[in-house]
Amino acid sequence: MGFLKVENLYKVYGKDENKVTALNGVSLTIEKGGFTAIIGSSGSGKSTLLHAIAGVDVPTSGKIYLNGQDIYAQSNEKLAIFRRRQVGLIYQFHNLIPTLNVVENITLPVLMDKRRVNRQRLEDLLELLGLKERQNHLPNQLSGGQQQRVAIGRALMNAPQVMLADEPTGSLDSQNGHEIVKLLKRSNRQFGQTLILVTHDENIALQADRIICISDGKVTRDERQVQQP
Repeated sequence: MGFLKVENLYKVYGKDENKVTALNGVSLTIEKGGFTAIIGSSGSGKSTLLHAIAGVDVPTSGKIYLNGQDIYAQSNEKLAIFRRRQVGLIYQFHNLIPTLNVVENITLPVLMDKRRVNRQRLEDLLELLGLKERQNHLPNQLSGGQQQRVAIGRALMNAPQVMLADEPTGSLDSQNGHEIVKLLKRSNRQFGQTLILVTHDENIALQADRIICISDGKVTRDERQVQQP
């Protein structure tokens, strides 16, 4: 079994004439440490798939395994721990706490988990994200690109096995968007975390090791790419 395996996944919203099938029998396997891009038009099911993998959107049927463990076979308490410790989820919008500074926002997941902050990891992340000179700033004192860097740091602070990014450049200009993708790729390589990125931008997808296309809730294309070193 692969590192991450999605098996015959369905997600249905509503009933009868209001029924919408967001995922329609999706099956795929993701290797550890890779960079996979999931592309598709709006409403294709790509974000639904990502949120199901993250443990935040329970599928109607099907299985998702991480390291051989069925993540939805766990109790609600263990599923919550899984979300905090095993998955780093990055959204299009930063969702930072406005009254907390950069360091406090980044370390919030660790403190909520009642664990001690790994100071060396925090320093490494601040260096990686280019936020050392901004660590005491509040969100409203940062640019949009800097706020998204904080959101990435928050997702990475617990050293998750899987990093999931849902249109992380969608609210940024092209320059900041390019920098964010570079950061995610560096993190993927530096920390060995599996990166799965949802995007509608094919130029971003072309930087991945693998592109999966979703249409009408189904996988319609699955291509591996050879990246230049």
